[in-house]
Amino acid sequence: MESILLEKIGLFSNKISKDDLKPGDHIYSWRNAYIYSHHGIYIGDGKVIHFTRGGGLEIGTGTFLDKLIVSSITNHRGDNPCPNCGGKQSNTHGVISSCLDCFLSGGDLLRFEYSVSPALFMSKLRGGTCTTAASDPSEEVISRAEFLLLRNGFGEYHVFENNCEDFAMYCKTGLVVGRSYVLGRSGQANSVSAAACVARMVSPWASNAIRLCSDVGMRSDAVKVPVESLVARFNQVDTLAKES
Repeated sequence: MESILLEKIGLFSNKISKDDLKPGDHIYSWRNAYIYSHHGIYIGDGKVIHFTRGGGLEIGTGTFLDKLIVSSITNHRGDNPCPNCGGKQSNTHGVISSCLDCFLSGGDLLRFEYSVSPALFMSKLRGGTCTTAASDPSEEVISRAEFLLLRNGFGEYHVFENNCEDFAMYCKTGLVVGRSYVLGRSGQANSVSAAACVARMVSPWASNAIRLCSDVGMRSDAVKVPVESLVARFNQVDTLAKES
């Protein structure tokens, strides 16, 4: 009964096996009793490129969530290093590459859906599982992910404004919002926005309608930005921040 309920609200409906994985897939895995999911791009050969704050942490909101949202990757330390990664990826930050097992951290493997209909999007009671936006060809997706890995160029991690789902969705679509290159349009972030929380008290469907309007695939101000331009913009912001 519990598994049926979880599937209906969108927690397990995208579950796949490792044999079904294809290079360029946007994958994710739930953490901490389904409080949060971690997202990345599978590039083949058992490797995933993903975005994290570092040290195995995805925190930094300054709220109670810092105690709930933990471990984006497995920390293999001491005498038990990961045989594939060597455990070194847990000491880095930003855009990193790790093996699939470390990325999953013992969780289930799920595939994010693209080009879903508004009706299907609305039927998902939990954000962070799909988008109405179309995916680019896998070659472009992997190229963006590898470029961002090479430059570690996706800015500072923020659980609401610039997170792992934003990273994976950008790699898949190349889309940002407006000329300011706004990110933070992920399904998870929109699910916990103030407007969505208020709407949820009225009706789950009202909350879903807010998520749908915020979805990058529905926004008229979404623009395609080359990955080189995005990295340059993040570098510019970082430079200005250091000078101020």
